[in-house]
This record gives sequence, structure tokens and C-alpha cells, in this order.
Amino acid sequence: MTSRTHYAHGEPCWADLQTRDVGAAKDFCGALFGWTFQDLPTPDGRRYAQAFLGQDLVAVIAPQNPRQEAAGTPGQWNIYFAARDAEEIGEDAVHAGGKLEFGPEQVADTGVLAFVAPPGGGTTGIWQPGTHRGSHRFNEHGAFAWAELLTPQPQAAVAFFQELFGHDVTEYPQEDGGSYSTLIVNGNEVAGIVPAEDGDEAGWQVYFGVSDVTKGVDTVIAAGGTVLVEPEDQPEEGCLATIMDPQGGVLSLIQVLPPN
Repeated sequence: MTSRTHYAHGEPCWADLQTRDVGAAKDFCGALFGWTFQDLPTPDGRRYAQAFLGQDLVAVIAPQNPRQEAAGTPGQWNIYFAARDAEEIGEDAVHAGGKLEFGPEQVADTGVLAFVAPPGGGTTGIWQPGTHRGSHRFNEHGAFAWAELLTPQPQAAVAFFQELFGHDVTEYPQEDGGSYSTLIVNGNEVAGIVPAEDGDEAGWQVYFGVSDVTKGVDTVIAAGGTVLVEPEDQPEEGCLATIMDPQGGVLSLIQVLPPN
């Protein structure tokens, strides 16, 4: 078990799901990850769910806003980077050629929230922690494990995040002539940036750990989900797969060590 009580400036610290059917998403994720839930009210009188592994908070499943529901927007996983000062990050995002899409906004005593986007797109959550530091588990079954930005402007995105957070970067040349870039905090790779396929919109691909990817995919199918990318062993990363829940939320699964 890898418990987390702190995330450094520039580390992805949290992921949540926005969906049109919170109850159905709870059933799906509960079957896949073994999560338990606590339902809480939203300010507009609806309900959202905190997701737990044991006693540890690892994610939130929240309802879409009315505009998203009316448009039939698929479910979406969001990623959040820890920040010392969300207001400063919002200002820096504009100076770095990106956009401040939302906030900063104080969320009670839990923290300060903003959303920014680098050149080329890819909405990115910014979280200045208060009482909520981020996921209490990391890189294990049922917990956030990795994220990568697919973007038509990868080098511009790399420069953007370097300006915001001071990331170090490692470049991995690819067979197609492109490069897979990793953002580094305190010597640790924390996220990836990869060229998007032609015609694809920019966006973050969020990875959660599972102890057995093949069994996880079987659970996805049994729970009414769809397998977008079948399990495949990668030389460095291990076994990976990409799935979609019944409400359209796309998520990748990555092999991690089974729980003790």
C-alpha cells in the first residue's frame, strides 16, 4: 500500500469523474476497483460520491453540470496538479500562451480550484490544497497511477508546464519520429505528454492501477463497459488497457502490484 499525505508542487494529485449518472458510475467503478462510497449533497441539491479504498479517499464521482447533460456530453475523467498558489498558476498560464478556463475559486476549506489549458488544448485541473491534499493512495489497485496529455502541440505543452511548475523533462524518441515527454518532479516522472493522432482533440488520459489488467477488462465487460484497447504488455510500463464506462467515461488501466 502506497499512502500519500503530500504532493509536491507540479505533481498530479487527484482525479475525478464527471458523469450524467452518478449511481451507474458507482456500480461500475465499485465492481472494477472495489471502491466503497459516501454520498454527499452538491450546492444545487444533487448528489456526488466520494470513493474510498478501505478508509482512504481516492476519487470523486460527480454529476455533470446542466449544460453538459443537455448536450449529451460523455463522462470525463479530470486530472489535477498540486500547486502552491492557484492564482499565480492561473496568471502564469496566460503568460505562457495557454488559457485560464476557470477560477481560481475557494472550495470551502478543502482548497483552491482552477482549470487551465496549454497551447493546443487539454483542460488541466489545478489544486492548491487546504484540508484536501489529494488521493490518499497512489499507484496501487483502485488508485490513480499515471496521466498523459495527448496534444497536437506536444512541445508547446511541455514548455507550458515547465513555465508553470518548473518541471524537468525527459524525452523518449519514438519509432514514428515523434517523442514521448515525461514531466519530472524531484527526480520522479509524474506525467507524460504525447503527440495526438491526426484529428484527435487534446485531452488527458488518466490511468488507474489494477492488480490484473486481463481480469479488470473482464469485469469491465460484465459491468456493461467497453474495451477500447485490449490488454497489451509494454516493455517499460507493464500491461495496459483502455476502457469506457457505460456513460462514455474513458479510462486506462495499468498493471500494479497486488495489495498485500
